[in-house]
Amino acid sequence: MDAVRVALLRDVLAGTEWLGATRRFAGTLRGSVVSHGGGLLLVGTPEYEPWHLAAHLVDEAAWSGTPELAPTLVRHDARPSDPAHLAVALGRLEAARRGETLLVVAPPGEPSAPLLERVCGARRAGATLLSLGPETGELPALAHEVLPVPDGSELDLDTVQHLVSAAAGENALPASRGRRRFRDRLSRLADLLTAPPPARW
Repeated sequence: MDAVRVALLRDVLAGTEWLGATRRFAGTLRGSVVSHGGGLLLVGTPEYEPWHLAAHLVDEAAWSGTPELAPTLVRHDARPSDPAHLAVALGRLEAARRGETLLVVAPPGEPSAPLLERVCGARRAGATLLSLGPETGELPALAHEVLPVPDGSELDLDTVQHLVSAAAGENALPASRGRRRFRDRLSRLADLLTAPPPARW
């Protein structure tokens, strides 16, 4: 989903809770990685790996000039023969420490016990834990910040991830006094649409 489609989606969602919720969550994500500077770890479940969110966050990190937003994608079935950015296995969660941020993306339902054990260990070691997906259960109870995407909600998990990644990049832009002028916003959009894309996944 490109910047124009995200803008259209936001127009459709105007007046709903989704825009505020995704922006707040993105603000927490951005604030955590920028203030702590320890890196962002991104993990899903064996059935749902958020590689698409990882790619969008890499794009947003490049476009916004905030390299801290570029995540390390931690995978359940990573193999040493995979490209380096896809070869980080679950053991990386055991090395998570204070200053790092761990974003867990999961469809509704309880993630597997082995994943929850590693996530709990990362939190005990001092990592900031963010949860995107489950509304109830052990994962959101452990998390410092939660953005629930319940079954049957107006938006699916993939769409919410697009809104979060776009908002994380926008929130990383330098703050200006008052509202930005329309010309400034239009200029920023033109820059995003005409800039060469970062290296793809």
